[in-house]
Amino acid sequence: MTRTPLRVGLVGYGLAGSVFHAPLIGATEGLVLDTVVTSNPRRREQALAEFPEVRVAPAPGELFDRAAELDLVVVASPNRTHVPLATAALKAGLPVVVDKPIAGMAAEARELAALAEDRGLLLSVFQNRRWDNDFLTLRKLLAEGELGDVWRFESRFERWRPQPKGGWRESGDPEEIGGLLYDLGSHVVDQALVLFGPAAEVYAESDIRRAGAEADDDTFIAVTHTSGVRSHLYVTATTAQLGPRFRVLGSRAGYVKYGLDPQEAALREGRRPGTTAGWGAEAEELWGRVGAGESPVTGGGRPEPTLPGDYPAYYAAVTRALTEGGANPVTALEAAAALDVLEAARRSARDRVAVTL
Repeated sequence: MTRTPLRVGLVGYGLAGSVFHAPLIGATEGLVLDTVVTSNPRRREQALAEFPEVRVAPAPGELFDRAAELDLVVVASPNRTHVPLATAALKAGLPVVVDKPIAGMAAEARELAALAEDRGLLLSVFQNRRWDNDFLTLRKLLAEGELGDVWRFESRFERWRPQPKGGWRESGDPEEIGGLLYDLGSHVVDQALVLFGPAAEVYAESDIRRAGAEADDDTFIAVTHTSGVRSHLYVTATTAQLGPRFRVLGSRAGYVKYGLDPQEAALREGRRPGTTAGWGAEAEELWGRVGAGESPVTGGGRPEPTLPGDYPAYYAAVTRALTEGGANPVTALEAAAALDVLEAARRSARDRVAVTL
C-alpha cells in the first residue's frame, strides 16, 4: 500500500537549506518538499527553479498558520533563530528537524527536548557528519576490534581561508552563535561523543587569527572521556597545510585518513542522491590506512576501503520515525551533551583552565 508522502516545510534557503536539506528531502522516499520559507528574492527564484512545484513563503509564520497542511518543519535558518523557530513549530503541533547547533546553550536544547516530549512530537538534530564516509568506516573498524583499545582520537576539520568571508557565521555578536567552535566544532564534538562516550573534562584553546575576523577561526578542544579515551579536536580556517581528517591510535593498530567526505562537494555541484551513480563513494587512492609502527605517508599499513558516505540515511530515519515509530536518528538530548562540551570549551579558552563536567 502506497503511503501519502509527508509534507515538509523548510525554513531557510541559504547554504544549509539549499545545499543540504532541500536536496536530501527531495531524494527521500516518503517526503515531499511542500514549502520553502525565504524573504530573499534570489533564493526564492532558486528554490522555484530547483523545485518547480514548491510553495514559497516570505516568513515562517505562514507555516505555523497552516500547520494542519504539513507533517514536518525543518529549521535551516541562521543559528540565532533555531530555538524560537523550533519552539514555535512544536507549539503549532509540528515535528521538527533543526540544523546544528540546535541552540547556543545546552539548557535551551534540554528545554526544547522537554517541550517536544510533552507534545509527543519528534525533535531531531541534523548532525549529518555521522554519515560521513570516514566516520562510518571508523565505526566499522571499532566494532570489529581492529584497533584494539583506543587511547587517542585526533579529528581535524581544517580549511585554508586566509580572508574572512563575513556574514553571520563569522560575526562576533554572541547572539549570532557564530565562529568555528559552534560551527565545525558541533560536528567534531558530536562525532567524538558518539564514538567514545560522555566527556569528563574539557580543555580548549581558541583564537581569532585573521585580520578583520570577529569570531574564533582557530580552535583546539581536548576532551577526556569517561571511558579513558582522549580526543584532540581541531577546527580552523587558518591551516596552510592540512593534517589528516582522522588519526586514531589504539593498543593494536592505528587508522589514519586524509581528505573530506565527498558528499558536500557533490551537493554543492548540483549532484543528487538517487540520480548520481556511486553516491558517497570514494576513489581507492583516498582510502585510509590501518597499521602499526610505520607511517601511512611512506606506505605503512594496509589500505582500508572507505565505506560510502550516506547523508540520505538521516532523512530516511526521520521518515521511519514519523511513519513507523522508528528511532530518532539524533536526539536533542544528544545535541545538548555536545553543547555541554562546547560551553565548557568556551569557558576553558576564556579562563585558561580545564573544565570538569
